[in-house]
Amino acid sequence: MIDRRSLLGGLSLAAVGVPLLGAAGCARPVRADLASATTSPGALPVTITNNSGRPDSAVRVYIVGTDPSTGEQARVAPDGTLVPVREADNVDDGFTDYSIPLGDGGTELSLPFMSGRIYFALDARLRFKAVVDGAGRSALQYPAGWVPSDPNYEVLHDSVEFTHDDSGMYCNTSMVDQFSVPLAIRLTGEREQATGALKEGGRAAVFDAVEADPDYSPLVVGDRLRVIAPGHGIDGGLFSETFYDSYVDQVWERYTAADLRVTTNAGTFTGRVDGSGRLAFDGGVAPVARPSTRDVFFCDGALAAPNDGLTGPVAAILGAAFNRSTLLDAADQPTSDPAAFYRHPVTNAYSRALHENTEDGRAYGFAFDDVGDFASYIQDHAPTSFAVTLTPF
Repeated sequence: MIDRRSLLGGLSLAAVGVPLLGAAGCARPVRADLASATTSPGALPVTITNNSGRPDSAVRVYIVGTDPSTGEQARVAPDGTLVPVREADNVDDGFTDYSIPLGDGGTELSLPFMSGRIYFALDARLRFKAVVDGAGRSALQYPAGWVPSDPNYEVLHDSVEFTHDDSGMYCNTSMVDQFSVPLAIRLTGEREQATGALKEGGRAAVFDAVEADPDYSPLVVGDRLRVIAPGHGIDGGLFSETFYDSYVDQVWERYTAADLRVTTNAGTFTGRVDGSGRLAFDGGVAPVARPSTRDVFFCDGALAAPNDGLTGPVAAILGAAFNRSTLLDAADQPTSDPAAFYRHPVTNAYSRALHENTEDGRAYGFAFDDVGDFASYIQDHAPTSFAVTLTPF
């Protein structure tokens, strides 16, 4: 199975430095039919529906990622072909213009085999810059909405992620970095699946919840342009780098004297904090150092999950348990009851707000949110169509 942690494995994200409402009308879906099956292997019909409240003419689409046949960064042209990015594409004040506008009634898109993102920008263009990477190959600098110096910082935008190959379509909405434009996805194939839709008024409710929490409120950008994830808030000096320390201390104290049991597909592994201050497991699982707050939010550092089928799954479950703050309540992980999530005062309140305001309770609030199948992720091994809806604000 492909999850988000491997979804964009071939996508090199070279990020720079790294609410506007119009008169609501009858949204016109822009049908993306099979445009170029002979030149785009696997071309998958896509429908984009604009229910955002902004006119179609205000919405621009960008499909960018990695060409699996070459490993090169590429973008999808309006006719559905996959085109390598080149420095010569920087024609718009030093940036590319890979936008595909909606609203002309004749736009046809299809999704070829690739891994990448579909970006949506409202009222302004996104500024992707084509560069040359350290290996001498063309690459893209992607939007980094959490970096004030990024040229896209003031642009209202968001994205969905996907891998589309000969084994199927794997896709998700993502709030791992930021939340701005409410998006819903639908995948048709072996069965009909949908996720990502917010409850009525959900976008405002997310912002309300974040703004009401003094620890998290600095993560709101501008007049509710976006809310950035707390890990990026740490890096930007907006969030406490010691926020999780007290909780980690309590977890380490508890499991110095008691066993922690983590069950993965490979079995159940028992761990305790050893004399060196590491959470040591049996069964060949690598010991886990005491994580920092940044490690928790990014599910990285001490909680990094190697793709080894052993330590990786244990680390993923621990990362989810820390973000959901379930480790003091249950010595058996993962915790499967969402009613038990986010109950401790020290918790990922950003992720909690997202989950509380989605129709199906699923979101991607942090990188290991797929643990227990709580992520806004769907897949199909025989896809026939894919749809993205910009939902009401």
